[in-house]
Order: sequence, then C-alpha cells, then structure tokens
Amino acid sequence: MHDPAVTGCTLELKLECLQVTGSFKARGVMSKLGLLSEDEIARGIVTASGGNHGLGVAYAGWLAKTPATVYLGHNTPPVKIERLAAWGATARLEGAGWDEANEAALAHAKRDGLTYIHPFADEAVIAGQGTVALEIIEDAPDTAILIVPIGGGGLIAGVATAAKASNPAIRIIGVEPVGAPTLHESLRHNSVITLPSVDTAANTLAPRRSDPVNFALIRDAVDDIVLVRDEEMLSAARWLWQEMGVAAELAGAASMAALRQGKIEIPPGARVCAVVSGTGDAGIS
Repeated sequence: MHDPAVTGCTLELKLECLQVTGSFKARGVMSKLGLLSEDEIARGIVTASGGNHGLGVAYAGWLAKTPATVYLGHNTPPVKIERLAAWGATARLEGAGWDEANEAALAHAKRDGLTYIHPFADEAVIAGQGTVALEIIEDAPDTAILIVPIGGGGLIAGVATAAKASNPAIRIIGVEPVGAPTLHESLRHNSVITLPSVDTAANTLAPRRSDPVNFALIRDAVDDIVLVRDEEMLSAARWLWQEMGVAAELAGAASMAALRQGKIEIPPGARVCAVVSGTGDAGIS
C-alpha cells in the first residue's frame, strides 16, 4: 500500500489516547469546571456524549466529588458505559445517537438546575482542547501540517485557533467519516447544516449537527476537511497497533487513515503531526 505516513514526511503522533480517560476530552471539561462556582459544582454536572466526552465529565465529577450524569445514544460501546460507572457517573441511554441523547441531557439540566457541559459548543471547552496544539507547537515548532479528527468540532476548533495564533503558516486538516460529514457539508453550504442521518461505526465522530461557534472558528482557521471510510480507519487502527503498539478506536485513528490513504498533499520532508484522539477497541484483533 502507498503509505505517505511513513515514507513521505517526518511523522509525529500526538497520543491523546494516553490521557487519563483515554482521550483529549478531559482537557475541555476541566477548563469548563474551573469556571464554575462552588455551588454550581456541588449541584452536579450533566452532559451528552458519544462516550469520550462523557468519560471526561465523569472524571471531573470524581475529582470534584459531585454527581455526574451522562446521556448516551444506544450506539455507545458497552465498554465506555462500564468505564463511566467506574468513575462514579450515572449513564443514561437515550435515542439512537448523540443528538437525541443531547436533547434529553439539556432537559435534565434545565429541570434539575444542573450545569450542562457541552462536548464541543462551549468556548471554555474549546479553549481546553486548544492546549493540544500548544503542546505540539512547544515540542515541534516546525510542524507544517496538523491533522485532526472532527466530531462536533470542539477539538479542531480549539487546535486550529491556537495553532494558527502561534504559526499562521501551519496547515490544519480535519478528518471526518464519509458517513458523517457534518462540518464538511456545513462548509460546503457556508452555514451549519443538519445531516438527515449518519452511517459510521465511529460513533464519537457522528453528530448530525455542529454549532455556529465551532463552524465560525473552523471556517476561519481550518484549511481543508477530508473524508475517510470506516474500513480505512480500521486499517489505520491496525497499523497503529502493529507498528506503534498504540491502541486506538476508529475515531482515534481517523487522522492516520487520511494520511495512509494519501488524502492529504504532503510536501517532501514536511513535519506532520497526526492527533490520535482516543483509545478503545477498534476490532483490530
């Protein structure tokens, strides 16, 4: 297989899969938690998630010793529900995917006076995710291309904003599943659109709709968005495991999938950083 990831560039991996909850999500949640009052924290926190953000909220609840409730779609892997319980959170299944679960979470927060922590459409959360880029630039200031998976858009909005502020010449490339091209289609229409449906096993990259706050930041700072198929993410996850000993879920391997399939133009010798956003069982055995 033509493999520009290992032959055409200097490749670095940002292993967010090694974060305490298995993804970058704890960054954004802790950023938000730091802005809440003691009373807001004491009442409890609630969210909706494809799994990874929920784990970040569960971790924050555990640290703050406050109840955390996480709404999930029925497409959430059981192992993530088990891990939520291990952190002491209450998991509630609602609807087929994130969008339906989010409606239930918002209703719960409003009814019980709880703080709702959005997984991507919150400036504090976006700022927290942006610390990923700050670390990349600090460690490798000559990074020319940064490849970032896209779910709702919180990670890439924060990363792109922070990276461009440090180096306006850096190229930011987003990656979405073919079956959930939420931001790709929004940019094509120059407005936030709602997909009629999604069709991907990478459930953490599969909201049907982003948000204007994310769309505006992505439109201004992201250079391109490419699409990958589920089988390409699975192949990339297997490559990460076999070559690097890194266990990544499908979403976590999306950046590597785009690289390995030659979907991003890479100048010879360029330093490229691919964000491996989350760990988990991708069926690589």
